[in-house]
Amino acid sequence: MMKMILTVLLIFNCSALLAPAVNSVAIFRTEGISHYTNLIHAVGTVESNCDTLAYNPLEEATGYFQVRPIRLLDYNRRTGKHYKLSDMYDYDKAKKVFLYYASQFDYRDIKGICRSWNGKSKHNHYFEKVKRYLN
Repeated sequence: MMKMILTVLLIFNCSALLAPAVNSVAIFRTEGISHYTNLIHAVGTVESNCDTLAYNPLEEATGYFQVRPIRLLDYNRRTGKHYKLSDMYDYDKAKKVFLYYASQFDYRDIKGICRSWNGKSKHNHYFEKVKRYLN
């Protein structure tokens, strides 16, 4: 009889140890695939040799993407941001500026993006340089 009582008590105590039912689903946010990944690296290589601390005193171009003051002024005016030129040493902020202008084009229009970013030239040497680093 004592064995039976201990067995029943043990069963009831163990049933309280079960995990509660969970009625929810966990969704993890992942960084999406960017069509611009290769272009970002290629432009960064041409502009600054991928150096986030690069500075060109002649043009006052700053950071990985060599953002110039006039470009930043235009970006701030269009977006309502208040970035300073010194903010362009921050890769993530500079990338936002670059992607703002790049996204004005179809992601497959590499030539158009390059012309927009670095200016239009008759022979478009900039595009040819970027193209070398795309693969």
